[in-house]
Amino acid sequence: MRVLEFRSDTFTKPTPAMRRAMADAEVGDDQYGEDPTVDRLEERSAEVVGKAAAVYVASGMLGNLCGLLSQTQRGDEVILGDLAHIYQNEMGAFATLGSLHGRIVPNRDGMPALADIEAAIRPTSGPFPRTALLCLENSHNNCGGSVLTPEETRAACDLAHSRGVRVHLDGARIFNAAVALGVDARDLTAPVDTVQFCFSKGLSAPVGSILCGDAETIARARKVRKLLGGAMRQAGVIAAAALVALETMRERLAEDHANARALAEGLAHIPAVRIDPRRVVTNIVSFELDPARMDAGVFQRSCAERGLRISRYLGNSPRLRMVTHNDVTRAEVDAALAVMSAVLSPGRVATPA
Repeated sequence: MRVLEFRSDTFTKPTPAMRRAMADAEVGDDQYGEDPTVDRLEERSAEVVGKAAAVYVASGMLGNLCGLLSQTQRGDEVILGDLAHIYQNEMGAFATLGSLHGRIVPNRDGMPALADIEAAIRPTSGPFPRTALLCLENSHNNCGGSVLTPEETRAACDLAHSRGVRVHLDGARIFNAAVALGVDARDLTAPVDTVQFCFSKGLSAPVGSILCGDAETIARARKVRKLLGGAMRQAGVIAAAALVALETMRERLAEDHANARALAEGLAHIPAVRIDPRRVVTNIVSFELDPARMDAGVFQRSCAERGLRISRYLGNSPRLRMVTHNDVTRAEVDAALAVMSAVLSPGRVATPA
């Protein structure tokens, strides 16, 4: 049976150019700072987002954790949106491993309100934890791939910095945001102190993410990576693919966005689906079903039985998610719409077993 993989852009396969680069990679021991391919990747990645230094890590979660732990102390407080990936999807690692306290503010549209950020910053005196860090996310996964503009990012950073609070950006899909807005990625990262982005999502590399920032912070983050068991040896084998991804895959993200819009517009014509296609601006398509027609879990399983794989937000959420990527063609978008139309055909009503 043909499989239509729309669960995530993490399912992308490395391109032939990436596979060749991996086979030919010059390597050394990265823990000793002697892997030349990793060194080139870190230098180039820092340059692309306008930072002084970078450290290569195995995953976006590890990159975020290194970013948080390198800029805080045990007992500090971190401001996070209530739908932030760091808060919702990373196993509470910042609290479990960093002894950090999360100060949660609403971010239903991706960007926390400045008034909420300001209210969350603790006074410097009194029996309060120190507000050490504000975390932003761009594009925003749990908010349907929404993006933060340069102006929004700058305003949040200016507020935080004026109160002595540093800013970490979870930019797992930062290049999707940049392409959607028609700006250079540096316009979205210039105000923040650290930024993490992934090579293994829309950029299609098989492994890895990177944390970028000033040299002093990245030096601390490198020690945190070691503490967490994340130091690597001949990592140039995978860094080579990430380099190819960084240089060749950013501009083509516009194709994924166009496919996502086509998918959203098609979903809008299925009566049982609730979606506003205008809100789809990157490669993530978020939608709900009329519960009187079909339960979201039943729909997900029914689609899977027909070869269409989609995901749900946050466990048993009524919201469903589809993600376009390099391995999804326009023809596969049309095929997915045909599957979903068939599952939701008139007269078919399904509730949880």
